Parts: sequence; structure tokens; C-alpha cells
Amino acid sequence: MPMAASDIERLIKDAMPDAEVRIDDLRGDGDHYLANVVSSAFIGKSRVQQHQMVYAALQGRMGGELHALALQTSAPEAG
Repeated sequence: MPMAASDIERLIKDAMPDAEVRIDDLRGDGDHYLANVVSSAFIGKSRVQQHQMVYAALQGRMGGELHALALQTSAPEAG
């Protein structure tokens, strides 16, 4: 059963409450998403660490309910 974009967003925001999350369904099939996540939790973290934090927030659903998730992560810009 595919995972809803709203569920992905909720899981990420539960783990990183300040996150700005945008989820795009890349194929319209509910199975291939792009997540753009901006969070202060990423400050000082490498891109790999940022992605690991998002995968951890998804609580093991990658590869199961969630087939494919492309990630774009960043810390908020100062200003």
C-alpha cells in the first residue's frame, strides 16, 4: 500500500517540528516522491547526516510502504 504524502510530511515534522516540508509526487502513483526539507536541525550536519535524519524520521518505512524518496535537505538561510 503506497504511503500518502501527508503521512511523510507528518513523520518528518514529528521528528523535526521546525521543518518546512514540501512533498512532490513525482509520478502521480503515490510511490515515488521528492521531499524538500529545510530545518535548523540540519545546521552543522553533512548532506549524508541530513538525509540519515530524514530516513530515521520515517521510522523504517523506506523500502516498504515508501518505495522511492528523493531528498533535498538544507538548513535555513541566516537572515
